[in-house]
Amino acid sequence: MSLKIKTAFTLGTWFGSGKAPVASGTFGSLAALPFGAVIMYYGGWPALLAASIITYFVGVWAADIIMQQTKTQDPGLIVIDEVVGQWLALLSMPINLPAYLIAFLFFRFFDILKPWPVSWADTKLHNASGVMLDDVFAGIYAFICSHLLWFFIVSKGWFQIIEN
Repeated sequence: MSLKIKTAFTLGTWFGSGKAPVASGTFGSLAALPFGAVIMYYGGWPALLAASIITYFVGVWAADIIMQQTKTQDPGLIVIDEVVGQWLALLSMPINLPAYLIAFLFFRFFDILKPWPVSWADTKLHNASGVMLDDVFAGIYAFICSHLLWFFIVSKGWFQIIEN
């Protein structure tokens, strides 16, 4: 196996998290959280957005290679798409466990439910871009809902323990 193919599998499976025997998307989303926290800590949301964009293009490249190698349209072991979507969901969230849990749950909800245009990208785009885009759309939905929920929790003074 060439270095190019090994690199595509390493990144596409997000360092092996996509090889989980069940719920590989959930494991990929969980594996994205510490990376997202570190990026946010050192660079804030602009750095996380930039990392999301770069990782999207790396993901298209890796997904294309993995799809060719496995001869599968959307192999479950590809989870770099979950990484991008999860990072988008985290963009406006503070770095703490409750906030990250909210963003994680919203992202998984939209990734599984697949409202339009998530479902459109998932079913109509039969290429590496489609593999990546459905999670981008789910991440945008999760970003909006996470941001609004967090804003209302914090601005209304609910659950003050969250901010402490």
